[in-house]
Amino acid sequence: MSEHIHKSHNVSKLMYHFVFPTKYRRVVVSEEVDEVIKETCEEISKRYGLYFLEIGTDKDHVHFLIQSVPSYSPTQIVKIVKSITAKEVLSRCPEVKRELWGGNFWSSGYYVAKVSEHGNEEVIANYVKNQGNEYKKLFRNQGLEGQMTLFDYM
Repeated sequence: MSEHIHKSHNVSKLMYHFVFPTKYRRVVVSEEVDEVIKETCEEISKRYGLYFLEIGTDKDHVHFLIQSVPSYSPTQIVKIVKSITAKEVLSRCPEVKRELWGGNFWSSGYYVAKVSEHGNEEVIANYVKNQGNEYKKLFRNQGLEGQMTLFDYM
């Protein structure tokens, strides 16, 4: 469950649901790609004010439930997550790079929706689960403890 993010001069609880399709809607999200995405997102959380509440995959797209601070717009979040995860997937999974003809991992499009503070987080999680035939939950964060170390000082 998400919590309020406390900074020196503000408190926020902004959550977004993102869906990123793979390039050409190719079925390239495998067990190995799942693991790379999960590990990369854990590292992104340590560096940026983005907290991954849930990550789920279907064979040709990935769902993210992300909590953020107000200084990031949804477009900035997309740029951060897409660029870093794509770089890691393409470098650590060479078969994906071959399947995509050496191109980009993500398509240029995406879906984003703001999640309401009052009870919609679980609704979105259920929606994501019911979208695809082969949805697989990679990660579910149960709290923000331990993730605030870098941003406590801002």
